[in-house]
Amino acid sequence: MLRTFPLLRGKHPGQKAGGCRHGFTLIEMVIVMALIGLLLTLAVPRYFVALDNGKVKVQQQNLATMRDALDKFFGDQGRYPETLDELVQKHYLRSVPVDPMTESPNWIAIAPIDPALSGVYDVRSAAKTAGSENVSATTN
Repeated sequence: MLRTFPLLRGKHPGQKAGGCRHGFTLIEMVIVMALIGLLLTLAVPRYFVALDNGKVKVQQQNLATMRDALDKFFGDQGRYPETLDELVQKHYLRSVPVDPMTESPNWIAIAPIDPALSGVYDVRSAAKTAGSENVSATTN
């Protein structure tokens, strides 16, 4: 036999016996939103600093990889490559790495100091930000 349960009359769902409803008041919601905003003001700047530091580290690694490939190319060929694409063609690099600051494989090629040599002696970032210029100049 099918059992039926009596419906509670006069009460709404979520209503206590004393007549109060369950839920949050406006002041409780405002306090919670203020706490969330305070926590975000502490966390978000740290996130962006960590993101920028990560880009700098990737840029340093990419520069070190290309400089190592340039040195190996010079050791094997006795000359510097004319372009960075020549490093890819001769299989010293799989591809020209992307500069995380500019988000493209744009690098500034530096010619050798010795006028008897030509080609790409060194590379640095094409980014216009102050931090990337200092990093690329100090990374060897």
